[in-house]
Amino acid sequence: MRIAVVGTGYVGLVTGSCFADMGNIVTCVDVDQKKIRDLKKGIVPLFEPGLEEIIKRNRNRRLFFTTDLSKAVQSSDLIFIAVNTPAGKNGEVDINNVKAVALGIAKSINRHKIIINKSTVPIGMGDIVTQILIKRGPKDLSFDVVSNPEFLREGSAVADLLRPERVVIGATNRSAAQKVAEIYKPLRCPILITDLKSAEMIKYASNAFLATKISFINEIANLCDKVGADILQVTKGMSYDSRIGSQFFNSGLGFGGSCFPKDVAALVAIGKTSGYPFRILPEVLRINQFQRTLFVEKVRQIVGPLRGKTLAVWGLSFKPNTDDLREAPSLSILPALMARGAKLRAYDPVSMGKAKALLKKVKFCKDPYETVQGAEAVLVLTDWNEFKQVDFQKLRSILKQPILIDGRNMYDPREMAEKGFAYHGMGRGETSNF
Repeated sequence: MRIAVVGTGYVGLVTGSCFADMGNIVTCVDVDQKKIRDLKKGIVPLFEPGLEEIIKRNRNRRLFFTTDLSKAVQSSDLIFIAVNTPAGKNGEVDINNVKAVALGIAKSINRHKIIINKSTVPIGMGDIVTQILIKRGPKDLSFDVVSNPEFLREGSAVADLLRPERVVIGATNRSAAQKVAEIYKPLRCPILITDLKSAEMIKYASNAFLATKISFINEIANLCDKVGADILQVTKGMSYDSRIGSQFFNSGLGFGGSCFPKDVAALVAIGKTSGYPFRILPEVLRINQFQRTLFVEKVRQIVGPLRGKTLAVWGLSFKPNTDDLREAPSLSILPALMARGAKLRAYDPVSMGKAKALLKKVKFCKDPYETVQGAEAVLVLTDWNEFKQVDFQKLRSILKQPILIDGRNMYDPREMAEKGFAYHGMGRGETSNF
């Protein structure tokens, strides 16, 4: 198929590149001229495992990059809108980018097209795009609008697209939905075809549920710390129940990134404007923010007064295998520690370039060992695999005090005690002999 993908962020670039790798002719469009120049040279603007290899394999063969929306629209049969939809002041979604793309399509359309919303958009966005095309396009315009929400996790987005658990396609015209489904059929995955608004709701409901699961288990972890239970044993016991499962049961610093915080806030805003104020979801967001405050207080209680003390920070991105700092716990935890007088040394395998522009007065280091020079304690904020294989004997010899405060519960408390560390996790309670 001939496909245009408008937007070259995480979703657009991964989607377009993988579609090309599946044999389609894909043109990726963006207004950012520098980004497009770099992509034409094979320079990938974001860190995502496997993406650079796919772009290299398909660039200038089946995968092309341009700033010319009109040309891309006219030469394509299917047009995916995958632009950013940032959060507004009150949690509502800013849809101006989507509306601008819809207007550009309306001005350029030359024959029947299927326009697919891939961006995360409010329920009813398909109708808004339809109205823009009707009002601003040619009088004899022929088109279909489809919703195809993305379920890509940063750090595993390529695998998620090529091996999806399900594909959701919403449309008013079933034949248009089936045309979009043809793209995914080689992946041999479940394909659900719904109406437009149900497809849009599935995306929000899915992310809100997963965010709720994370905040719930963080509440249980906080209680574990109070009563002396171990959250890892608790979640293991819970996860054997097939009704509950084990995914998104990682207690710690809460969720971040470009999706969960924004999508939960957006669903809360949609509920308010629709006359149904949510009760659970606002609390999910409050618990998530509280986890960062709780961690800072934990550090203060363990280390003592922070003024003048040096702390080593391992990990800055909101999760491993990505350089994304959006809503990362580090962006609230580090400033809070510095406000209490702490001096910070930090290391992250891939996100320090971005972090330097956001976290001033932090000393960025070349590896985990340089980070702990002169430090009173190590704070783990991102569970990168690199941190699982450190030389703890060497680490202990460098640290001023062998204190490890683990915001991601990466390590076993008994093993850390045997290595001579004072270990503190999130909800680990008392170290047992089991």
